Amino acid sequence: MLTTPWLLLSLAVPLLGSHASFSCPNEKQCQKALLSDNDIFLPCNTSGAQWYFFFLQDKTSWSNKVSSVSNIEIIPEIGILIRNPLPSQTGFYHCRDKDGVQVVQYEIDFQDVSTLHITHKGLGQKPLPNETLSLGGKELIFTQWEPWQDCNRCGEPGERKRLGYCYIEEPLQEPMPCWLYLGHLKLWSSRLQPEMQVEACQVPCKISTLDFVAFDNFEIHEDSGSVWLTCPMGSIYRPILWEVNDIPLTWQGQLSNQDLSTILEPTNGGRQLRVFEPAIYKCFVKQELVACFNPKPFPDVPETLRQREAGPQQESREAWKGKARSILKGLKLLLLVGIVLGLLAQLLKLFHPSQDKRSDQVLLVK
Repeated sequence: MLTTPWLLLSLAVPLLGSHASFSCPNEKQCQKALLSDNDIFLPCNTSGAQWYFFFLQDKTSWSNKVSSVSNIEIIPEIGILIRNPLPSQTGFYHCRDKDGVQVVQYEIDFQDVSTLHITHKGLGQKPLPNETLSLGGKELIFTQWEPWQDCNRCGEPGERKRLGYCYIEEPLQEPMPCWLYLGHLKLWSSRLQPEMQVEACQVPCKISTLDFVAFDNFEIHEDSGSVWLTCPMGSIYRPILWEVNDIPLTWQGQLSNQDLSTILEPTNGGRQLRVFEPAIYKCFVKQELVACFNPKPFPDVPETLRQREAGPQQESREAWKGKARSILKGLKLLLLVGIVLGLLAQLLKLFHPSQDKRSDQVLLVK
């Protein structure tokens, strides 16, 4: 029989399946750089878990009011889900059990994704070079790269990406994510940026086991002439591929301005796609088809609107027709009465001469 934490975890899988998860394997404390504006799940599988946080940039004291932070959702006995984390939420996330004993502490640097530096090997673009930072010593700023993600396509040429995070290293010290190192210091340098690097790849196909979900009720917006499509299960931390009418979209095409008909959103790794015309759009996560979209063009005059407008107009036309018929009948009746009266007047004149004419006749006889 499943224990309560595992039962809750199984129920939470549909909710958490679309979000990247980060954990500290076999450790009670770990340090991690992540990207802002990309949901992340921090697990803490313990009964009666209590969460505390400390944000470095705000110089706040430790607080256990995690539920008061609008973008943090507590999932009891499972962990917390941070939606669209902000760079200002860089700091420490502390989970304790019901007895107050520390279970795990996460030291998270949410690096600003709006400054993401993107390069493609196929275009000859280079990552950011190392630099030194003078804060009393010779601190080295460099990019610490994550492993390459899986190729986003199989059987045919595809692309893969890897994420790199800004780190600072002092001589004889372990490197730290930049904003965990700087803390509340308001320092700015063009080198303090996360990175994403893309390259071409090709791998054999495996048997797909994930059923896709079809979405076909989208319309191109009239005001912008476009619509944003979101790939379910997609994340900047996972390989994503979009196809338009079975033709793959690539970062190389977007970064080289060869493909202007669609826009892959870089801040979420292409999880969202902006489209401007009707087509069949498919998205793949880890080489598996997860969704199919068929956006419809915005109609000039929707049929339902025409019907709604035609209804009152038709009723109005019928009413006016009825009034016109009544008026015409009245005019015909008046005309008939006028004709009859005119005939009667002529008959009266014929058979009953006027008094003046009779007087003239009498005078002539004499």
